[in-house]
Amino acid sequence: MDTSTAPSYRGYRFPCQIIAHCVWLYFRFNLSFRDIQEMMLERGIAVSHESIRLWCLKFGAEGL
Repeated sequence: MDTSTAPSYRGYRFPCQIIAHCVWLYFRFNLSFRDIQEMMLERGIAVSHESIRLWCLKFGAEGL
């Protein structure tokens, strides 16, 4: 992937691996934002479903 078109995760509280994983879960398995929130909480990561929704809006279209 060209670095000029790579998504910028700068300024986000969570590392890019967590953001990318949440976005991947949403689009790959068609889970709800709250389902993903619960899955991340089981892994010890407290993230709101609203944050996941915003990540999917911002980073989901870039991967298509």
